[in-house]
Amino acid sequence: MAKAKTSFVCQSCGSVYTRWQGKCDDCGGWNTIEQEAAAVSGAPKGLSAKKGSNVRLVDLNAPEKEVPRTLCGMPEFDRALGGGLVPGSAILVGGDPGIGKSTILLQAMGNLAKAGKHCIYFSGEEATAQVQMRASRLGLSDAPLKLGAENSLRNILTTLDEGPPPDVVVIDSIQTIFADHIDSAPGTVSQVRVCAHELIGYAKRRGTVMLIVGHVTKDGQIAGPRVLEHMVDTVLYFEGDRGHQFRILRAVKNRFGDTGEIGVFEMTGEGLAEVANPSELFLSDRDTLEPGSAVFAGVEGSRPVLVEIQALVAQTTAANPRRAVVGWDSGRLAMVLAVLDARAGLGLSGCDVYLNVAGGLKISEPAADLAVAAALISSVAQRPVANECILFGEISLSGDIRSVSQTEARLKEAQKLGFSSAIMPKGKTQGKSGMRETTVDRVSDLVALFIEPDA
Repeated sequence: MAKAKTSFVCQSCGSVYTRWQGKCDDCGGWNTIEQEAAAVSGAPKGLSAKKGSNVRLVDLNAPEKEVPRTLCGMPEFDRALGGGLVPGSAILVGGDPGIGKSTILLQAMGNLAKAGKHCIYFSGEEATAQVQMRASRLGLSDAPLKLGAENSLRNILTTLDEGPPPDVVVIDSIQTIFADHIDSAPGTVSQVRVCAHELIGYAKRRGTVMLIVGHVTKDGQIAGPRVLEHMVDTVLYFEGDRGHQFRILRAVKNRFGDTGEIGVFEMTGEGLAEVANPSELFLSDRDTLEPGSAVFAGVEGSRPVLVEIQALVAQTTAANPRRAVVGWDSGRLAMVLAVLDARAGLGLSGCDVYLNVAGGLKISEPAADLAVAAALISSVAQRPVANECILFGEISLSGDIRSVSQTEARLKEAQKLGFSSAIMPKGKTQGKSGMRETTVDRVSDLVALFIEPDA
């Protein structure tokens, strides 16, 4: 019999080493390498002489079959999935502790069970009584949803193989499940990889939708090997701040829909309530006209979203001024500040800068550059941006304002919410929206709208 080999595996990236060391050479993590015993295997290194079966090949122009989808009764959840659940798909849901992952999945499973679907919820972190208490609070006590509290992968697969295959299965969470033939603790790279592979294989064979909950690291990435995100069909991140009632379900990978699509929810005492018009909700508290505030017309997936960007620029005597950012990329802010200094001469290098995206939304598209710059300039000049004005556009290092995609959708959403003017780069759709459009070519043009040049 072959001996079990001992290896040292990085718990962040999955890199394997022959001996322990303090720092992982691949991901740079410290104290992430742990000893693991590989499974005993006496299989030969090469394939045997046994002949395999032929693979069925099709042409590119073969008629495409429409993928059937199952709606879970939560339009925002279905939107993030690209239109509903696809049979045989594996979906990974990640998010910070307490953000609402288990709540939204329990609500979705309860709706599906009420609609006649065979659904099973396996919890590796809570007892069935705890899940029943949450279901009672959510008003789902009468839903014919089957619950199970189990950590063993073998017991879970044995239960699923009895009787007809279920329509939807929830595993909460993959870091708590263990395979007894792997000599390592639950949550390690080996356990997560093997358990996910077996569960996804079952979903593909039986046509079951497999919803897998994943823990996240302190950096916001799903814990375990990166290959976990490659194995599944869809990766959803549940974002939000505990200080805000809003929650964003964002698709960062989707083989059956648009990547970047979002669903917006509001945390209430009775669970997660859907937000049909997130723009109106994000701007609901914007009553007073104050300097340092600008409304950005963005696009998340296929949905235009209007959100308020707040900036505060304050003089400081410190040698290293503060740069505090919430909801936006700090590197992008540094670039915009450098362009405003070099191309417009604002002299912000000696000021503390605070930037916040209201409502807890995280923005990643470069089209927010113009709105951020306007908020910063407004704070410096102490002149507020007009209440009925929106902004969008990308700023280049040369100080030019570049056009962005989906201009018509941005303007249409703004007009629907009562905005009448827009500051934007030049584009082909200029003058077609019915709004009062102010085009800017360079950041100096934007500065001139707020700061009058010296006589």
